[in-house]
Amino acid sequence: MNHWCLALINRLDLDFGHNEIDNGTSDDYYTPPFIFEGLGLTYDMDVCSPPDGSPWIPARRFLSLLDDGLATDWIGRVWMNPPYSKPTPWIDKWLQHGNGIGLVACSRSAPFNRLWEHKDVAFILLPSSLKFMKPNGESRGIFMPTVLIGIGAENIEAMRQSGLGCIR
Repeated sequence: MNHWCLALINRLDLDFGHNEIDNGTSDDYYTPPFIFEGLGLTYDMDVCSPPDGSPWIPARRFLSLLDDGLATDWIGRVWMNPPYSKPTPWIDKWLQHGNGIGLVACSRSAPFNRLWEHKDVAFILLPSSLKFMKPNGESRGIFMPTVLIGIGAENIEAMRQSGLGCIR
């Protein structure tokens, strides 16, 4: 098992009698490390994090379900991989905040349409073979295509330089 995977498992131990938090939903998928390596950025906040964060995400502060990222003020550059079961409030807050990068499902939905039509948002369509990290360290794909979204000049430039795909 990779060292970052062991670190993640250790960080997720909240004395619930096991070493992982998995709500048994499709929301328990974490962004793979290569995304952050490609972007080369440090984030002030990961606003949709597992408790204490993921060890490979370069963020200064991690907001989990326990912190309620929607009720907390966002500061600086944010990383957002929102729950795919209910992304709308996260996408709305991300657009209002105006500084960050996120990973969202590409779908025929009102929140995705708001992103697509927003003049300041850039996109990278990620490969359909993208594998997410599960709390137990396994990697797994999902059935929906995903995109990186960026807002703010420095974030969009990092996406452009990342080598993760073509930017729109």
